[in-house]
Amino acid sequence: MKKQGMRRQLVGTVTSNNMDKTVVVLVERLVKSKLYHKYIRRRSKFAAHDEGNACQIGDKVIITESKPLS
Repeated sequence: MKKQGMRRQLVGTVTSNNMDKTVVVLVERLVKSKLYHKYIRRRSKFAAHDEGNACQIGDKVIITESKPLS
């Protein structure tokens, strides 16, 4: 049997909770510029499942990747 590796976990901030059982999470990361050798903020938005509609805008959350469900 094949052993599963660690799933990637990201820390972000909830920016929208308008959908039912879904929140939008903004994840920021710092990337070093090759040209200027200084750090630049990169942002990514992810849709995450929130079964109980418990998350509010501004909450810090940890999201974990999962296998494709469809």
